[in-house]
Amino acid sequence: MKKLEIIVRTSTFNTVKKALEAIGIHGMTIIEVKGYGRQRGYKEVYRGATLESQFVPKTQINLLVHDEGLPLVLETAISAARTGELGDGKIAVLPVEDVIRIRTGERGDIAI
Repeated sequence: MKKLEIIVRTSTFNTVKKALEAIGIHGMTIIEVKGYGRQRGYKEVYRGATLESQFVPKTQINLLVHDEGLPLVLETAISAARTGELGDGKIAVLPVEDVIRIRTGERGDIAI
């Protein structure tokens, strides 16, 4: 089983969410984050003053996936989030040793 940390543009989040739901992913955790990569932040002009921000607002989607479903989830998230511009985001795939559903005590794949 794997944990995916998918960081996308806030503007593409709903598209990614709907695409993941369409393939049967219904459990996810969403975090509003800020960061930068090659984009190096952004500049904005407000009332004649230039404002610089090193950190760009993004949305992070965390979810757990069975190993068999991983390729489809990755392909779906990538195609939904891709604009072809700098700042489209990143996906981290992490191994998960165990998952426990607190309510029932179920463990492993069934707890997802």
